Amino acid sequence: MPEGLTLDTPRVEDGAAIWRIARDSEVLDLNSSYSYLLWCRDFAATSAVARGADGEPAGFVTGYVRPDRPRTLVVWQVAVDHAHRGRGLAAALLDGLVARAAQDLGVRGVETTVTPDNTASNRLFASFAERHGAPVEREVLFDDGLFPDAGHAPEVLHRIGPLAA
Repeated sequence: MPEGLTLDTPRVEDGAAIWRIARDSEVLDLNSSYSYLLWCRDFAATSAVARGADGEPAGFVTGYVRPDRPRTLVVWQVAVDHAHRGRGLAAALLDGLVARAAQDLGVRGVETTVTPDNTASNRLFASFAERHGAPVEREVLFDDGLFPDAGHAPEVLHRIGPLAA
């Protein structure tokens, strides 16, 4: 974790800050503010925040365990506040969350979807797989024609694992 930041489990009170970080990322699909509050309540065990000295979230990763694959963590969103970018925070958040999920929940693989034009996220997950010596499989999960909003790029599924025990 970069100096001055700590890894923590999100609390409901973090929902508004997480929503703002997602909004300000300018690349994530922004969900309703209500959904971030629910995420912090219902999926806190499979999500993480990085906190600054003031206790405020500086970045986050949200995820959930796939109901039909209980050893797979699906990473929903990763974002870092502009003031904290370029310090390796996204990678530290992802590593910390997956380590906790592996220990507490028996997670052995990670899935996420990334649009082809999201260079930062594609690099983040490729480097995660490399750091953990895990293979990666990629395939289009949701073609752009499935989205009701015009102009949405396809979502490419990244399957990473198995991770080392």
